[in-house]
Amino acid sequence: MWWELHGFWPQLMLGTLMTIKLAFCALVLGLGIGLTMACARLSSSRLLAGLARLYTNVIRGVPELLGVLLIYFGASQLVQLAGNWFGYQQYIEVGPFIAGVLALALAFGGYAAEVFRGAFLAIPSGQYEAARVLGMGRLRCFWRITLPQLWRTALPGLGNLFLVLLKDTALVSVIGLEELMRKASLAVTYTREPFTFYFTATLMYLLLTWITMQLLARLEQRSRKGFNGGL
Repeated sequence: MWWELHGFWPQLMLGTLMTIKLAFCALVLGLGIGLTMACARLSSSRLLAGLARLYTNVIRGVPELLGVLLIYFGASQLVQLAGNWFGYQQYIEVGPFIAGVLALALAFGGYAAEVFRGAFLAIPSGQYEAARVLGMGRLRCFWRITLPQLWRTALPGLGNLFLVLLKDTALVSVIGLEELMRKASLAVTYTREPFTFYFTATLMYLLLTWITMQLLARLEQRSRKGFNGGL
């Protein structure tokens, strides 16, 4: 029967776990990049604001697949040049997992920066000024006043970006990382049954998306507690 998948279920499950791992690592790194770029965009320094604006414009103008290829091949060359500079002459290669995480995180961070920037601007400036009057330092004010409201405002937009990121993990299959899409393609090559395995991969991506949407709904509900009648 088709659901037996010729014994490829374990491989597809391993590919799914790799997809989840790739998406999570890219999310963590991408959030840091996005928050940093948003702070730079709102900085009083024209240089930092200009560099952050350039970064977001470049990221939004380059296809994610091209970014994966550039990071995979370009990062290896940069690491090799750095190694040669310090006298290390052996070949150095950046693995597909690291390259995939970097490429997806950079893409996610470029879009997340705009989400964070909008969330920063949505916070009334009077709250920050009141906290400063009460004697809070910049770091404590950011941690206690700005960050909780920032996450509440940015969470819906970040959730949508993560759903896109989850699907973009399939692009990393082109550089050999054995995530879900790569495992399905290998199974197709072996069995000559493309519809069976690509349809199965579709169902697994839909399942991951549904689980993610449920978690996001819980997080959004929790973040609204105490605001606008949220329960």
